[in-house]
Amino acid sequence: MTRAPRRPIPLFWRLFVPNAAVLVAACGLLIVAPPNGRVAILLSGLALMLVTDLLLMRRAFAPLERLFALMRQVDPLAPGRRLAVGGPESEVTELTRAFNDMMDRLEFERRDSARRALAAQESERRRVAHELHDEVGQSLTAVVLELDRVSRDAQGRLREEIEYSKSTAADSLDDVRRIARRLRPEALDDLGLVSALTSLADRMSQASAVAVHRALDGGLPRLDAEVELVIYRIAQESLTNAIRHASPARVDLELRRSGPDVRLAVSDDGCGFDISAHERRNGGIRGMRERALLIGARLSITSAPGRGTTLVLDVTTGSGRT
Repeated sequence: MTRAPRRPIPLFWRLFVPNAAVLVAACGLLIVAPPNGRVAILLSGLALMLVTDLLLMRRAFAPLERLFALMRQVDPLAPGRRLAVGGPESEVTELTRAFNDMMDRLEFERRDSARRALAAQESERRRVAHELHDEVGQSLTAVVLELDRVSRDAQGRLREEIEYSKSTAADSLDDVRRIARRLRPEALDDLGLVSALTSLADRMSQASAVAVHRALDGGLPRLDAEVELVIYRIAQESLTNAIRHASPARVDLELRRSGPDVRLAVSDDGCGFDISAHERRNGGIRGMRERALLIGARLSITSAPGRGTTLVLDVTTGSGRT
């Protein structure tokens, strides 16, 4: 037969009973003590009561102080911090357990909400990319072909104008295809993470004239599709930020196996920035942290003005669903 858990002594009684005992003892001594000794007894009783209160209050409320400190330091982007439950059973230990349970629920709901939001975002990206490729792309292709047919029958200045229009339509078609690839990396679905990152680095380097050096390990452990997508998106965002804002001469992209885990590193020799000031107003960094939390990965960014920037994403294999 399972024994019911013992009910903890309420904090009120733990403080009231010792204080009442001291007061009763002091009153008893005052009653039986000679009149000329009552002042000393009263002062001694007062001192004993103050010392008892100090010790009891400090012991009883120390867990509350630790709980308050932890509550002030809780960062939604740095989950996992909990308060140790110690000492005799009381309202304080129950409150600590309730707080830890609440944090477990909040972090689970946050991850689940982020997963649904990002899944909806990727679904919308896929839909828009499909429409751009299949509808807008096909329409522009038809325009290019029609302009090419018309230009063959045109003469003189009219032919030059048609050729210019055809060139503009062809450039627009290339832009549409590039945007579609950014919205949904087909290489990731068809060829895997390493090939997708290789294609990404080559495109970024060609489009910006910034040298993107890559070191991609082909012997990676098996990763969930969700984990691969998060790694790709964080690499994409990091390269975009480095090339667009840091004015680097070189960017290094690394993806390596680290024991059973995987590490993505993106570093540049650009202008750098103040992380504490930048992160509060930059949605891109926060978005990368949200994605890292989604798969239980750890994201760290080190940077300083004039010293470049390094981003490291450590992914524990099998942590994609927590």
